[in-house]
Amino acid sequence: MHHSDTDIELKVLMEAIYMKYSYDFRDYTGASQKRRVLHALREMECDSISALQARIMHEPAAFSTLLQYLTIPVTSMFRDPTYYAALREHVMPVLRTYPSLKIWIAGCSTGEEVYSMAILLKEEGLLERSMIYATDINPQSLEQARKGVFPLDAMREYTENYQAAGGTRSFSEYYTAAYNAALFDSALRDNVTFADHSLATDAVFAETHLISCRNVMIYFKKKLQERAFGLFHESLCHRGFLGLGSKESIDFSAYAPAFEPVNKRERVFRKR
Repeated sequence: MHHSDTDIELKVLMEAIYMKYSYDFRDYTGASQKRRVLHALREMECDSISALQARIMHEPAAFSTLLQYLTIPVTSMFRDPTYYAALREHVMPVLRTYPSLKIWIAGCSTGEEVYSMAILLKEEGLLERSMIYATDINPQSLEQARKGVFPLDAMREYTENYQAAGGTRSFSEYYTAAYNAALFDSALRDNVTFADHSLATDAVFAETHLISCRNVMIYFKKKLQERAFGLFHESLCHRGFLGLGSKESIDFSAYAPAFEPVNKRERVFRKR
């Protein structure tokens, strides 16, 4: 099997990142990763992947910059509204039976999903008794998520999503508009802990009732997917819920028998 120089350099770069920074991109899928690294090369003005590797080995700041290109967030509030509608219908009534709740949003990116979940919990009367862990491997995304500031011109799309997800209020109640930005009500994040966490290298959060990990595993190869499913299975309490992204499934995983579908179309599962 013939490997191009680019492929070899790419493999060595990912190995170096893993050894120096413990971020594991070694099992991510090929084509999109290559595209992102080549884009980063141009933006960071490096002549080759090897030159980029030399930089990140000696400059942690350069690694942070590269990380932005390797983990590009594609997200919006109440994205795939039918997913949230399924949570509202099937999951919230069960969560209501617990005196306190732990919810883990894994790969929370810039926070759109965190605020969507907080709004859903609030409308279901569950936010007060919930502890939400919002984790991501990208520190800059987490910083943005903490602020709760989103572009004002996205609000029309978010409002439509919210309504399609079965929202019961006027979406504009949740934010204040200022300077072309929408600032979300800080009470929504009172019970949120934002934390740096990698599904590739870090351990579990104990006893969670619901884990939502959407559109993260599409970038994982099989081995890393299995590790993530293992973490989720270990972290969920007895009969806890797992929500995945629209292009993701647990079907072909070794963990498939450990979960039952609650709403297969919306990728909502429950630990057996």
